[in-house]
Amino acid sequence: MSSLTVTDTLRIVEGLPDDVLDDVALVLRSALAGDGDGVVDAFDKAATRDGVVGAYEVAWSLAGATVGDGIALGPWRLEFPGIDEATYDKRWVARFLSAYANADEASAEALFGAAMADGKLPQCLMTLAGSAVATLRHRDGGTL
Repeated sequence: MSSLTVTDTLRIVEGLPDDVLDDVALVLRSALAGDGDGVVDAFDKAATRDGVVGAYEVAWSLAGATVGDGIALGPWRLEFPGIDEATYDKRWVARFLSAYANADEASAEALFGAAMADGKLPQCLMTLAGSAVATLRHRDGGTL
């Protein structure tokens, strides 16, 4: 696909404004504390400041935290047994992370827009935050 670009995942989130990185940190702190309202507030803060783009940038950065920076260059396939039976938010997160792993922002943007149109974006973002925290805890050996 011509829209796929090969990049190091760390570079995908490099260069984002400090506000976005602060929002990501707030989402992660809130999710680690089990504070769902704090997660929602952090996304709302980003959306209030920068519109939908702000919320997207936070989500894209969370995907980067989840996928990590040591990923081999793709293309990557989505391997999620039973994905068709999974809930909307879990399917969305799996596909959003797959888009990130493949540096396929066009697909990620389409997923984001579809979740908005379907009225499912808040639930998807909460699940993404939970997935990021679970992954970070796993990498850290459960001490987070």
